Amino acid sequence: MTQQPAGAAQPWPTNQDPTTDTHSFLLWEDGAPGAQGTSDDDKPTLTLFPARSGWEKPAPTTAVIIAPGGSYQRLAANHEGRQVANWFNAQGVTAFVLRYRLGPRYRHPIEMQDAQRAIRFVRARAQELGVRPDRIGMMGFSAGGHLASTVGTHFDSGNPAASDPIERAGSRPDFVILAYPVISMTAEYSHKGSVTALLGEHPDHKLAQQMSTEFQVTRETPPTFLFTTSADTAVPAENSVAFYLALHKAGVPAELHVFEGGPHGVGLALDNPVLGEWGTLLRNWMIARGFVGGQ
Repeated sequence: MTQQPAGAAQPWPTNQDPTTDTHSFLLWEDGAPGAQGTSDDDKPTLTLFPARSGWEKPAPTTAVIIAPGGSYQRLAANHEGRQVANWFNAQGVTAFVLRYRLGPRYRHPIEMQDAQRAIRFVRARAQELGVRPDRIGMMGFSAGGHLASTVGTHFDSGNPAASDPIERAGSRPDFVILAYPVISMTAEYSHKGSVTALLGEHPDHKLAQQMSTEFQVTRETPPTFLFTTSADTAVPAENSVAFYLALHKAGVPAELHVFEGGPHGVGLALDNPVLGEWGTLLRNWMIARGFVGGQ
């Protein structure tokens, strides 16, 4: 199977399994804060892909919110969205594909707020959605990986005084999965297109430093799985290595896999039997951490 590049424009995903229900939820029913219009691009959503189960009343599952990549300018919604959601379903995990707002129309902190809201949404409505509120992970590819690493390093426990019950829920993911992620906004190996789309042409150095997530890791950052390739010239492996080293220094459980071959934007790497093993490695990591199996 030929993979599409991460930047390719694609229709928003739907679940192609007719036996499985899917549904898209607006993250804010009455309009997202800071919205500049009323088109689909102004309305962040979560598309639900429920875990398959043979049980009449299945036990709550682990959930993963997936942020597709696309340089913070578009979303690779198929091979870094729907396909990955279907893969998680096959592992008995409920998946959600996040449609977040994009630059240059929207800049930081809008993207981060959309992702934080997604975690709060799933946690606040966990019973209805059939998921465990203490097993909600965030996964991101490329620029979506930067977004996932952002919510893994910028989170709160919710606002107990909020009138909106979703805002009372915490925004910290219970684990993070990063696929060839953009991490640095300041290093020579940073992805300039993502930096510009998120922060503007000439971002303030302090803000760029703050959004270089390798500098924001603490002991409270969730356990993290990362994979990348040495052959990736668009978002070099140094991004993943820098984040892993920060996690290791902070004492956060982390696992990093750097494959020798494979270009940027491979998704599940279904056409590459070597690189395609990253999914098996992820599944093993999730089993070891209790997120898959024994639920």
